[in-house]
Amino acid sequence: MTPLLERLGLRALHQLDPEAAHGLAIRALRGRLAPAPGPQTSPRLRTTLAGLDLLNPVGLAAGFDKNATAVAPLSRAGFGFIEVGAATPLPQPGNPRPRLFRLTEDRAAINRFGFNNDGMQAICARLSRRGSGVPVGLNLGANKTSEDRAADFAKVMTVARDHVDFATVNVSSPNTEKLRDLQGKAALAALLEGVMEVRGATPVFLKIAPDLTEAEIEDVAEVAQNAGVAAIIATNTTLDRTGLASAHAPEAGGLSGAPLFERSTLVLARLSGLTDIPLVGVGGVSDAETAYAKICAGASALQLYTALVFGGVGLVEEITTGLDKLLAQDGFANVADAVGSKREDWL
Repeated sequence: MTPLLERLGLRALHQLDPEAAHGLAIRALRGRLAPAPGPQTSPRLRTTLAGLDLLNPVGLAAGFDKNATAVAPLSRAGFGFIEVGAATPLPQPGNPRPRLFRLTEDRAAINRFGFNNDGMQAICARLSRRGSGVPVGLNLGANKTSEDRAADFAKVMTVARDHVDFATVNVSSPNTEKLRDLQGKAALAALLEGVMEVRGATPVFLKIAPDLTEAEIEDVAEVAQNAGVAAIIATNTTLDRTGLASAHAPEAGGLSGAPLFERSTLVLARLSGLTDIPLVGVGGVSDAETAYAKICAGASALQLYTALVFGGVGLVEEITTGLDKLLAQDGFANVADAVGSKREDWL
């Protein structure tokens, strides 16, 4: 697909309800109606994350392909790695519609999906058939009606561990009541212990919220280090609405996109100064410059999602190409050399 055709397709999708548009985008990917430039790489872009070899550091965040139905075409879209899900033990419909809002003026989105997904059995069955390609991880979630949400994460891990390259403990979604309570020091330590016991050889990542206090960030770093977490994803969506222009700003749910960039990057930089655990920068990545900023603040890799709503899948190739040039411009031989090089600018 040419850039012009993709822009026209995006314009058409933006005339539709956001959730319907997202469903069509997934179907377009499966029907090979989206850019598929293949692996984007260079000696500068090649890197590692928690023992995973990445052709480039630009990943797809969880939530885009909730049910692992488009892993193959997404693997051809230029990403260095992909995260699908979140998956819960039992299938669940999520929250009532409307639950996704496009904030065009702010280059952002608000969602309150509530972990709608096909359940771990269906999702892991699809992942078992995915074949080779870029590393693929699964975001682990808990059922809304569960009496023991911490145990739900271990249940999904047990089923998924042989079918993924990494798994992410997601206790940072604001759309399942009291889920973020599991980020507390004692609760998080107990939850991670349960997941680590059943993970096998699968690296476990931890995804945190951007709305944590400095003390809470310190607690997360300590707990993650003690638990043997392989990477921390910083960050999920925010509840903050400061500075938004869209009429959808008051909607309940998690805000993602451009307005999250500074807050999420500050959390990332703080974590980078507290732990040697590799970090994945998420929140407001929309071009090569914001991707590079995440790396220089302390991220070994990064993820995007909301920017695809406004820039299309072709954005991945733009970011990787631009990132390669920025690394060369500043004299870095590779991504790893740039990690944390400008962390102090954020502190």
